[in-house]
Amino acid sequence: AYEYQRKIAAYTGWKYEYVEGTWPELLQMLRDGRIDLMSDVSYLEERTEYMLYASLPMGTELYYLYVTSENRQILIDDPNTLKGKKVGVTKGAIQVDLFQEYKEKKDVRVYKRRTVVEEVNDPKDEISYEEAQSISRRYEVGTVVEEEIKTKNFGRISAQTAKQVIVQGIREAEKNNLAREYEKKREEVISALVTKRDDSTGDVWVDTGTSDVILPVHDQIPGEVLRVGDRVRVFVTEVNRDAETGPIVTLSRTAPAMIKRMFETDIPEIADGTVIVKGVAREAGSRSKISVYSRDPEVDAVGACIGNRGMRINAIVDELRGEKIDIIQFSEKPEEYIAAALSPAEALNVEFDGERSAAVQVAGEQLSLAIGKEGQNVRLAAKLTGCKIDIKGIKA
Repeated sequence: AYEYQRKIAAYTGWKYEYVEGTWPELLQMLRDGRIDLMSDVSYLEERTEYMLYASLPMGTELYYLYVTSENRQILIDDPNTLKGKKVGVTKGAIQVDLFQEYKEKKDVRVYKRRTVVEEVNDPKDEISYEEAQSISRRYEVGTVVEEEIKTKNFGRISAQTAKQVIVQGIREAEKNNLAREYEKKREEVISALVTKRDDSTGDVWVDTGTSDVILPVHDQIPGEVLRVGDRVRVFVTEVNRDAETGPIVTLSRTAPAMIKRMFETDIPEIADGTVIVKGVAREAGSRSKISVYSRDPEVDAVGACIGNRGMRINAIVDELRGEKIDIIQFSEKPEEYIAAALSPAEALNVEFDGERSAAVQVAGEQLSLAIGKEGQNVRLAAKLTGCKIDIKGIKA
């Protein structure tokens, strides 16, 4: 019996798992609902018959699955009754998945599905209870009747239409599966492998482990040249499940939120909530400012982000191709926060007007440092703090 059960499972490609169990134990499991079906093997002259006993609301019914001695053809009375069922056998249980039956054969079968109803309003989707009963007494109101349609009876146009519907259905299923996978990764930093590059545009395609996705040149860090085989980290900025054309997912290496998420994943104190990222201002490929705050007086927020001998911050800088990152100590006092945001320049005095504007005085020799190249330092400080900053240099 065990050998025939094993052969049938191997022949159909079913996934199965054996557990110990006697016949009385399996009967009790069937009554308790821990298994859906019971099986036994009886030996007949013309064939070996594999009997499956199903516990149904109306009682116990018998279905047949057998293998002929000539060609081992597998037959079953109604495959739909077994989908997803757990079958108890004399030496254990088989997890039956009939979708696997035609996997190796690469066979395609077409079925018409209609719901059993008391009164038929749509003959295409519904079937009367009386007609369903004439097919099988197992069908009740609310169940679905599947009738196989012989594809050899299809004409050329019907076959082409069916092909288009099937292909479109597969594409939609693949699209939905991809969208579901990327929804889990939205606003996350993921690792990806560069698999293709268009030298004419600079666009690259990366393998995220879920699919190949385009990373346009405008979403790459300015100045970086990604080559096939490079492994990079990218930020999932958007997932567009309803996109008719264009990519389902949008990736970026320039988004300010990417730096925030990298700090949240790479710095243990931020990951466990001890240190909080309060704000990020970024000009990708050049310079960024990030403000942090510690909820534990014993933990230095800036020091935690820098790490021993700068190991933590250097790892992030290397991933961003040398982009400079200023780590700022956040303060609830606007004057202190603005002064810190102008780092590396030192502010002598900050006057905050209470309406998102501030006048800052710095030493004359510090004026160019406070403003930065092409105004970058003060521009980033203004983005970080949300304040308009007016800087004046004074002579010592």
